[in-house]
Amino acid sequence: MARFFKPQKRKVTDTKHKEIEISRLDHLGAGIGHINRKPVFVDGLLPGEKALVQFTEDKKQFARAKVIKRLADSQARIKPHCPIYDQCGGCNLQHLSHSGQVEAKQQALSELMSKFAIPDRELAFNQAAPIVGSDKHYRRCSRFSLKLGGGKLQFGFRKKQSKDIVDVEQCPVLAQSLNELLPPLRSLLTRLKGQKHLGHVELVEADNGRVVLIRHLQPFNDKDMTLLRQFAEQYDVILYLAPTSDSIDRISGQAPYYELDGQKLYFSPKDFIQVNRDVNSQMVRQALDWLDVGPTDRVLDLFCGLGNFSLPLAKRAKALVGVEGVDEMVHRASDNALINQLNNASFYQANLEEDVTSMVWAQEHFNKILLDPARAGAAGVMQHVVNLNPERVVYVSCNPATLARDSQVLLKQGYQLERLGMLDMFPHTGHLESMALFTKNSLGSKK
Repeated sequence: MARFFKPQKRKVTDTKHKEIEISRLDHLGAGIGHINRKPVFVDGLLPGEKALVQFTEDKKQFARAKVIKRLADSQARIKPHCPIYDQCGGCNLQHLSHSGQVEAKQQALSELMSKFAIPDRELAFNQAAPIVGSDKHYRRCSRFSLKLGGGKLQFGFRKKQSKDIVDVEQCPVLAQSLNELLPPLRSLLTRLKGQKHLGHVELVEADNGRVVLIRHLQPFNDKDMTLLRQFAEQYDVILYLAPTSDSIDRISGQAPYYELDGQKLYFSPKDFIQVNRDVNSQMVRQALDWLDVGPTDRVLDLFCGLGNFSLPLAKRAKALVGVEGVDEMVHRASDNALINQLNNASFYQANLEEDVTSMVWAQEHFNKILLDPARAGAAGVMQHVVNLNPERVVYVSCNPATLARDSQVLLKQGYQLERLGMLDMFPHTGHLESMALFTKNSLGSKK
């Protein structure tokens, strides 16, 4: 008998308003409450608050909802300091004090690690003080969206859960030197004949000047190029143009760099760098302290980027090997090592999600390892880390869920979590960064 496909009936989300009370925050800053015993995630609500909400997503195991009306506010709620906070998609926790954010992120980190990796009693003993900097003007790099509509150029950030743009005059988390550049930059862009071909603008506060990168979809004419060069000269900026998504041309100024641990790290505005200068410096110092690197150590730095950890490590170790997936960043790290006269550092390109055991660098011995993976974590390389049998492993994470997952590989092989700390890299957002130290056979004293 022939069988005919019978489509499943599509489930319609219940949009009736429902009352909810929030019990805690998740690791992304959303409030969590329960309706009919199902966990419901609601952005913008704090523990203890009651609200009318409407489901936006209703799965078997959980639901998401948006706020219709708050019914009872938490005493921890404060007035956001940004005038466009309710529209802009950049920050999502300004309704909670900075100290409250730090506390909530510490709690979320502890809950995830205790649920998937470490018992509560061990976490309490091993918890390190959070690394915290200023919650204002901490961003040294940012991307601004551009769109021409109705004869007016919109210049700002994407709205929450939308492709629309909210105009930005000043941003309270952006470095002040970059804020000062926004009005003249906006004026420049509105005078360009080719403004309809503009894509976006990226700003970076380097230690040798302000960087402006302009993405454009068509070449600028001679008059526009003159205006761009005049702007760069008048405001002393390092100007880049990006005619394609893969190429950039420096029009003015010297190559940008930032200083760290007495060294200069050169970068391209296309490169990833840590946005928070102060917290980055503290983070690197803590990693050096926890790894306890000395002149006899051989250190492996996985997901090394342009050398943010590698160069300070190489300065103290006998030998440093950095491995990174992006070939361009490998060259940048190598060049930075040469510029800073570090002859004991070598860098390799490798896809760390694949088997690396046959690679030349993977045959070497390392007694200390640092990992700083992207949000997806380091699942592909964790078994190799264990096989190298290092004394100490420092794992720097931007996603506590994948940190908890990857930690299990180390713990099952006899490592113990000696220290765990939260890094407040992105105040007023739900991004939660952390650092964990794993040791074998309790080597070394607790820092």
